[in-house]
Amino acid sequence: MHQSAAPPVPQGPVHQERAYEFVECPMKAGPQGVGPNGDIDPANMMPPPNQVPAPDQPFSLSVTREESKIPRAGTDKKWVYPSEQMFWNAMLRKGWRWKEDDLAPQDMSNIIRLHNRNNEQAWEEILKWEALHAEECPCGPSLKRFGGKAKEISPRARLRHWMGYELPYDRHDWIVDRCGKEVRYVIDYYDGDVDKDTYQFSILDVRPAIDSLTAVWDRMRVAWWRWSS
Repeated sequence: MHQSAAPPVPQGPVHQERAYEFVECPMKAGPQGVGPNGDIDPANMMPPPNQVPAPDQPFSLSVTREESKIPRAGTDKKWVYPSEQMFWNAMLRKGWRWKEDDLAPQDMSNIIRLHNRNNEQAWEEILKWEALHAEECPCGPSLKRFGGKAKEISPRARLRHWMGYELPYDRHDWIVDRCGKEVRYVIDYYDGDVDKDTYQFSILDVRPAIDSLTAVWDRMRVAWWRWSS
């Protein structure tokens, strides 16, 4: 059966185009909008940014957004993380409701730090894999798009679970631009102890998806190095 060609996917989320307004001018709140493909942006599987406080919000939250170290494909900029206010609104959108003893302002600041560190850690692991292709892509990789797949357990995570290990609490798929070639990475997130200095708390299992013979060969090489070291 032939399928019609899918519309082109943007190089990055629509909200990233305006993100630097909040890095440089944190007091400015952006309007709520709708991306060109509807309410959900296909580049990061998220709705448009919302920097407006919720009607029953018990305290004010920062709208400042931190720039990551992760290059955005097709641009000379980096990806920008959500603000505390955006994160709060995203939790409300997913069905969470604030209760008086649930969160304090400092808790939201810590959540953002943990979230950002998680992503930086994931990119650091991807760079280790991408080092295998330094000659092919001397300028280095960049992140094209990503999405959460918490309900889609990866085959590797399922196999580990059958062996008695815990399931990951989340999964992401990141699409990396390797100098014009798209490479998909699977990231499984497992609970770990919180490092109060670095805010690192997850144990990550990062590897290229088995979408090509190159990815299979990369995983075989790394598995051999780990086993033989």
